[in-house]
Amino acid sequence: MAGFNSPDTSSQKHRAKLRGAAEQAASVFPDLLVEAERLAATIIAGEHGRRHSGAGETFWQFRRFRQGDAPSSVDWRRSAKSQRYYVRETEWESAQSVWMWCDRSASMAYRSNLATEDKASRAAVLSLALSLLLTRGGERVGDISRDDRARRGETALRGLTMTVAAPAEGQSKLPPVDQRIRRSNIVLVSDFLRPAQEVADFIRAAAAEGAHGHLVQVFDPSEEAWPFEGRMLFEGDDAHEKLLTGRAEALRETYRARLEQHREIIGDAARRAGWSFIVHHTDAAPQTALLALYARLSGEAEMAHSFAANAHSPSVRR
Repeated sequence: MAGFNSPDTSSQKHRAKLRGAAEQAASVFPDLLVEAERLAATIIAGEHGRRHSGAGETFWQFRRFRQGDAPSSVDWRRSAKSQRYYVRETEWESAQSVWMWCDRSASMAYRSNLATEDKASRAAVLSLALSLLLTRGGERVGDISRDDRARRGETALRGLTMTVAAPAEGQSKLPPVDQRIRRSNIVLVSDFLRPAQEVADFIRAAAAEGAHGHLVQVFDPSEEAWPFEGRMLFEGDDAHEKLLTGRAEALRETYRARLEQHREIIGDAARRAGWSFIVHHTDAAPQTALLALYARLSGEAEMAHSFAANAHSPSVRR
């Protein structure tokens, strides 16, 4: 029958479309991972501060038997290989995991001529680089938009890489507040160009579950400085959201005041919850934001405060 596709044909077309989309997304994996590896390599990671021996199931190390150790703690198989007694230690496993959320909203695809890359690319590299540092330090990391639990090693990076490589489009939702985030760390990398109260409500709900969060607002320098002048057409994520102005510079002070108010609402909610909140611009070196995040997660608050101050300073001044 003309114009009729059998179920098999429709299914094949659907699979082909999905395969094409998957291949296109996967094509950027190597570039993202190479950039994330390069960025992570600039940070002297060492072992993460929370990783040490204690109660747990994961093997940590063998050490020499010491006075005071219980005879039952001796690992006889290892000790039989030498003339000394050795104790098998397991790794202390913290209840905390690190959950990553990298915003893929359409607004993240924005890049002005003042920056070398768009916000989505910078957010992706920061998220992957931080995850690399954490997993190499023995931490459990999870992609909160895909994973049911946080994991260690390459398994932890696989789902996150698939997420951050996807095209930035539409309006993504903030992560769910569920049992996964209880007593865990959450890292949210976004431009947070959504209602500020929505972000504040999320912070309060997550903090009530015992989660400790770290927010990175990724901004293009033009979004900070508002360098626009003359007749300009501004378009939102929705094709119907358009604003035509004859004198863009006349909106500068109003825009800056709204932006400051927006950040104050989010920042105040973060401070009340004991969370961190930094602003990072895509014309600045990514190391500043990465160092601030890693220092926060390592408990080095003084170092984090210093790096956060640097991360907040854009190259384009107001």
